[in-house]
Amino acid sequence: MENIEKVLNFIVEIEKLKDVLRKTKPVGLDRYENSAEHSWHVCISALMLKDYADGEINIDRVIKMLLLHDLGEIDAGDTIIYAAETPENKAKEFAGIHRLFNILPSELASEYIALWQEFESGVSDDAVYAKAIDRVPPLLHNIHGEGHSWKAHNISKEQVLSVNSRIGKGSETLWSSLEQKLEVAVEQGIL
Repeated sequence: MENIEKVLNFIVEIEKLKDVLRKTKPVGLDRYENSAEHSWHVCISALMLKDYADGEINIDRVIKMLLLHDLGEIDAGDTIIYAAETPENKAKEFAGIHRLFNILPSELASEYIALWQEFESGVSDDAVYAKAIDRVPPLLHNIHGEGHSWKAHNISKEQVLSVNSRIGKGSETLWSSLEQKLEVAVEQGIL
């Protein structure tokens, strides 16, 4: 009974992810997306695009990584990707992940910390694909939202291409399609 109580406490604690606002607005809406919505959206995206993965992936593991990867934002907050990958920010997220997963029974905590670390390292085929897909919804939000986040944060075309080129490591086909959309965004003055 003790283990189920720990899991229930974890479930209540992660509700806080719904209050972490991101830097992009969902397509067609005039409000900012929260990190829980992002987690759902990237999981659906991964499932829909799985046949375009360049590596051999286990979609169940990918979805687990995508559901877990932003939980550290409950403590660290959201930082726009173009400024987020600093040692300081990663340390805050890592501390948040440890705090949250330590609510769980130790076996689950170990499994989920390992998945989070695998995602962060971005080396395995599953992690490469998950990290690629994690970039897709924010790109689409900006492409279909007049570049709202790029403009608000003075993000250059070079930054967008540099950070998002990781999509090609997970799926060249997907990156090729998105690159074309980014070229059109540049032509239209969105980026």
